[in-house]
Amino acid sequence: MGMEWWWLWELVVIVGLMVGGNGYPEEDFVKVLPGQPKVGFKQYAGYIDVDVKAGRSLFYYFVEAEKDPDQKPLALWLNGGPGCSSIGGGAFTEFGPFFPRGDGRGLRRNKMTWNRASNLLFVESPAGVGWSYSNTSSDYNTGDASTARDMHTFMVEWFKKFPSFRSRDLFLTGESYAGHYIPQLAIALLDHNAYSKDFKFNIKGVAIGNPLLKLDHDVPAIYEFFWSHGMISDEVGRTIMNNCNFEDYTFPSPHNVSQACISAMSEAYRIVGDYINSYDVILDVCYPSIVEQELRLKKMATKISLGLDVCMTYERRFYFNLPEVQMALHANRTNLPYSWSMCNDNLNYSEADGNLDMLPSLKKIIQNGIPIWIFSGDQDSVVPLLGSRTLVRELAYDLHFQTTVPYGAWFHKRQVGGWVTEYGNLLTFATVRGAAHMVPYAQPSRALHLFSSFVRGRRLPNTTQPLMDDFDQV
Repeated sequence: MGMEWWWLWELVVIVGLMVGGNGYPEEDFVKVLPGQPKVGFKQYAGYIDVDVKAGRSLFYYFVEAEKDPDQKPLALWLNGGPGCSSIGGGAFTEFGPFFPRGDGRGLRRNKMTWNRASNLLFVESPAGVGWSYSNTSSDYNTGDASTARDMHTFMVEWFKKFPSFRSRDLFLTGESYAGHYIPQLAIALLDHNAYSKDFKFNIKGVAIGNPLLKLDHDVPAIYEFFWSHGMISDEVGRTIMNNCNFEDYTFPSPHNVSQACISAMSEAYRIVGDYINSYDVILDVCYPSIVEQELRLKKMATKISLGLDVCMTYERRFYFNLPEVQMALHANRTNLPYSWSMCNDNLNYSEADGNLDMLPSLKKIIQNGIPIWIFSGDQDSVVPLLGSRTLVRELAYDLHFQTTVPYGAWFHKRQVGGWVTEYGNLLTFATVRGAAHMVPYAQPSRALHLFSSFVRGRRLPNTTQPLMDDFDQV
């Protein structure tokens, strides 16, 4: 072997050591999280600089698939808000591999984690959310357009860190205000593909849970949900329906809404009261003052309602603010002047952007041959299925799609998992029975079934007879 070849071989070895044998960045490798159960898959966390000059960086958490990660797709997940953490939400409350323990100082395994079906990538976006930050204060005045641009840059740079995923199937997923984030990101990636002569994103599907898509449908659905679930009186419900003009509804100051309407909507929330979780109306609520005291005393603060820990949000915040946890995750590298929280109320996100109609973006995605699944937990009063189902039907009509799967029940473990319909083989609407705004949190097993069907290109089963290789048969 000549000297020039020896030099090249040394370079290959050095690069291999830098990124790890699987092509992943060694500096972002998470050896173990404090109090974490032993697992066989790898975790990575760190920052992607999206604007070096402004000092703007987004924090990410990546989890390998439990088995055969080299053969599994990649799913990106974004929580909504706007201004809420995908790591706090999706990763450590809904469907990641771990949940916080009741004492807030360790983790427990989630048996229904979605990394059984896919590699998972969670991003705290935009800057100002969680541990994502900017050294330029004006960056905290943001909105949909800048968020989509930064996420496009993030994805380009992330694939440079993880080059083995460049050709992997990519699924874009999220919930709530991700009804804006995900379609806008998908359009940005499709535009990238149209102009790029090099790397192209291999987008295989879009799925969004309880998504904000169009206010003039999503807002009246809230009060229809309240009325249909017996949470407000006939009189208040009728007043809202008769006096509120939701056409061209805008937030935060509706311009076509009468005083009678505003008074009735306020009365509706007064009747519903403070002791109902609007994101899941059948769950009990957690009393934070008691929980926070128990966390400080190292007691188990877990409160169970319908098999769910309703105090997990407080346990999660306590855990993420432990210095040893932040060190293990390579997080908070700039020593932010505030503690980690699920949602940043100080982020100045454009309220006007919430008024945008997302149906044209969804239409463009489908016209590029990419399937879309919209799914809804049926116990959510914040973005109820009543509005989402109507919007999906309107989108199908606009696309001239015929019904390919008539509206009917789908099954999970021989029980009804929810209801589903499909239009034109590219547009699916599904409900998840007994689920909340955060579908995987309230119905983890049914949610895993839905997600695994989505990434595998399978329809949800309309029979009680299970497929033996489905993830739900555990």
